[in-house]
Amino acid sequence: MSALSFSPKVPVKTNAGHRLLISNVQAASKELLTWTERGPHWNRAARACTAALTGNATPQEARRCFRIAAIENGRLLPRIEEEN
Repeated sequence: MSALSFSPKVPVKTNAGHRLLISNVQAASKELLTWTERGPHWNRAARACTAALTGNATPQEARRCFRIAAIENGRLLPRIEEEN
């Protein structure tokens, strides 16, 4: 497990409509960059991911902000128990 991994995974809907499980800060950062709608929670999540990547925030804080941004953007999907 990477030092920047987090749990539980965050299930989101991609631009193509597919289910994607985000389990680390790098993947969260990459997914955020694909979103065209960037509200205040997107900005907070992007800053939290950058902070985690530079050692100034925890992966769990980045996860929390990413999850809230996914809700704001209508991309958060329900968790399926076997995904974790």
